[in-house]
Amino acid sequence: MRAAMGAKKSSSQPKLSDFQDRIRAAGLRSTAPRVAVLRALESATAPLSHADLVDALGDEGYDRVTIYRNLTDLTEAGLVMRADLGDHVWRFELRRAGREHPGSHPHFTCTDCGTVSCLPQESVRITSAKGAPRAIAAREVEVHLRGLCDRCA
Repeated sequence: MRAAMGAKKSSSQPKLSDFQDRIRAAGLRSTAPRVAVLRALESATAPLSHADLVDALGDEGYDRVTIYRNLTDLTEAGLVMRADLGDHVWRFELRRAGREHPGSHPHFTCTDCGTVSCLPQESVRITSAKGAPRAIAAREVEVHLRGLCDRCA
């Protein structure tokens, strides 16, 4: 599976103090591993698995358990979202309220190469129909699309 770690956003990256403030505002202690996990998720262009983060942060001296515990803490604190996109692998991404990467948005998974992509919110339209669960009207649903990506098609 390919992770979207390399591509950086065109806007300036947050400073160390921005990550620390975000962590403290969520009620957690600001630690080096938490900052490292947030920084990696900030620069990712698609949801990352625990294994992706271990690969990205292993050279910085963080082991698998430390990264997992911090992902759990950050998820429980509401800073990170966790989703299973149908392959029984949890993937993580930052909650970005009011920014270009909304908290709830659809994902696309290539059935051939396994690449996961975030889709724009407007790419999938959800409407509630008579008899449909109320969660649909409240937009409390996760949408995962599967198919072949442009490279594999």
